[in-house]
Amino acid sequence: MTLKVLLVDDEALARARLRTLLAECSEPAAVPAGEAANAAQAMELLLRQPFDAVLLDIHMPGADGLGLARALRDMPRAPAVIFVTAHAEHAVAAFELEAADYLTKPVRRERLQAALQKVERAAAARGSAPAAAPESLLIHDRGRTERVPLDEVLYFKAELKYVTVRTSARSYILDASLSELEERHAAGFLRVHRNALVSRRALRALERHDDPDEGEGWAVRLSGIDELVAVSRRQLGAVREALAM
Repeated sequence: MTLKVLLVDDEALARARLRTLLAECSEPAAVPAGEAANAAQAMELLLRQPFDAVLLDIHMPGADGLGLARALRDMPRAPAVIFVTAHAEHAVAAFELEAADYLTKPVRRERLQAALQKVERAAAARGSAPAAAPESLLIHDRGRTERVPLDEVLYFKAELKYVTVRTSARSYILDASLSELEERHAAGFLRVHRNALVSRRALRALERHDDPDEGEGWAVRLSGIDELVAVSRRQLGAVREALAM
């Protein structure tokens, strides 16, 4: 197995050093799947995608690494925490937070690999490899940040400079590009129009539809909402194929 690791350190050189060390590890193999310079950036990444382990500095601007580790304990399927710091005096506090290991800088490859092996053994003891948490979108709306599970999203639709994210319960506005969302979530979403992606699992039917702007054409019906989503002629074949699966 290959462990997905998040690197959290306010010093770019320290993160570069950890990337080099991870590339040299083989038992288990590990890849840097994300980087953050502070706790806030790290939490945003952790809410967006799953990681198996976090290599975490303690002294950083804003919330420190110990505070982030406390917050991680409340997450479902929380990643293992390996502290990587120049300060040895926080070791007791780190292990009270059930850290997998505590490494002091400069970190040697052998020591890092031993810490990663602890993560791997802990996962095996739970009966499986580290499991991916349900993927979700982090949406900032009217001064509030909300996590929306990706499997609740029925469609993405480009509207001017933003993208509308539609669930069966409500709509959200996301500052992203449709092409970026398509690339990132191609397994679960299908392009049906130049301005729309729909959830593959929510596809129910392909229907004739008279659009006031584009005239007579086709649209898909999705589970959970009455609204139809227009389908371009170019994408008709892909939609029919998806419905047949």
